[in-house]
Amino acid sequence: MTNNEGNSKFIILYHRTPFEERIDKHGKRSWEDHKSPNGIIPTLRNLFESHKDGTWIAWRKVDTIDNEEDDKVLLNDPYPLKLRRIPLENNEITSFYHVTSKESFWPILHTFPTYFDVNNADWQIFEEVNKRFAIAACKEAAKNALVWVHDYNLWLAPSFIRAKRPDIKIGFFHHTPFPGNDVFAILPWRHQIVESLLDCDLVGFHIPRYTENFARAANCLVGAQRAPKKSVDKKFIAVGSALTEPTDTAWLNHKGRKIRLLSSPVGTSPELIQSLINKPMVKKYANQIVEGTKKGRKLILSASRVDYTKGNEELLLAFERLLERRTDLHGEVVLMLSCVSAATGMKIYEDTQRSIEEMAGRINGRFSLIDWVPIRISTRRIPYEEMIAWFSEADICWITPLRDGLNLVAKEYAAARKGRDGVLVLSEFTGASVLLDGAILTNPYSHRRMDEAIEEAISMEQQEQIIRMNSMTKAVESYTVKDWAFDQIKGITDE
Repeated sequence: MTNNEGNSKFIILYHRTPFEERIDKHGKRSWEDHKSPNGIIPTLRNLFESHKDGTWIAWRKVDTIDNEEDDKVLLNDPYPLKLRRIPLENNEITSFYHVTSKESFWPILHTFPTYFDVNNADWQIFEEVNKRFAIAACKEAAKNALVWVHDYNLWLAPSFIRAKRPDIKIGFFHHTPFPGNDVFAILPWRHQIVESLLDCDLVGFHIPRYTENFARAANCLVGAQRAPKKSVDKKFIAVGSALTEPTDTAWLNHKGRKIRLLSSPVGTSPELIQSLINKPMVKKYANQIVEGTKKGRKLILSASRVDYTKGNEELLLAFERLLERRTDLHGEVVLMLSCVSAATGMKIYEDTQRSIEEMAGRINGRFSLIDWVPIRISTRRIPYEEMIAWFSEADICWITPLRDGLNLVAKEYAAARKGRDGVLVLSEFTGASVLLDGAILTNPYSHRRMDEAIEEAISMEQQEQIIRMNSMTKAVESYTVKDWAFDQIKGITDE
């Protein structure tokens, strides 16, 4: 690294680019919105409206890194945004992202230690990629700039930045769960990871439980001193379920530095969702859903990715048990399972998808009638407008991951059902479970609790549905994705 200062006062480090690059057959480059939009990327992008001297740092794939340098692109629509992309060869991406991040970190973060695999991890490559991100940030950063680092695959970037540029304000947001210390400590690199996060000015998490888990790890593993606990913010449900936490730690002291900890869940964009419902394209999709799937039946929607953490197989087995118990529901209920395929080529995800598809096929084979197929399954990436239409028509949204950092689908469903009925069945092992008072919480590890929850959802009276949905919609509207971004950035800069 060098001491040279750039001119960007605001920098985001995120492995994804703000737009997707498209190269046509003539070699002309264009930039388009991501096919799988979420609240994060548009919101982070919009921050550059007020930080016109800012830079977004991501990666790009190259055939060979020889003579390759970071490329710089100025995106002007709808406002100037500098994009700096770090070249990574395919073997580096595979090692850094698919192996070390997904095979070693992911199962530990989600408390699946039996899936943990350290044998193929190349820690040196992970360090090198993180260092390249840090070098790029230091080169772009003006004096006293703010650098906001996102997610666990850039765990080490803060320490590399701090070593060279102590003037920089560094924030880090953890988009996944943070596990208990006994599970986190399985990682051989635990000390280096924690020390790097403690080089930040602020470390953010979705909910107080993850904040407390990190504070405990920092205290136990490297001796960071914890501030007295405080009551959690009123946006969180403080007692009663698996992830509730009545108090959390506001800051840590380590090596003469004060590190602020902030529990603030990523929000969604309720106004956008509610406006989309009335768009002609969404209404067209909704009509197709009614005519092609619902046909007067009760529609249950579940939406997730193909991943062993998402509980899709447990949900399908619960639906099968429902059809075994309730012959009166044959022909009267349809489950739409949107389960987006993983594009990584990783065997564990391929096996998981095969299991899901085989299970759905078996259940359909058992129960289908001439005019009714109980399960519709889609592994394609559903366009956002179409997903909003599914939200608008689904009588029940059934979201039961075994572990999930937050779960924006649950929040989006609540936003889409404003002023209407609808039931949300939600795993108590999602971060959203401590935010959405009104959901039917369930334990996806328990057959009995899963069975009770779906029965309660199917039989719930409309008036109770409206009352519960109103509570959840208010929660979603009171803390949006913009509120999250504001609180995190304010927390980084506050002394």
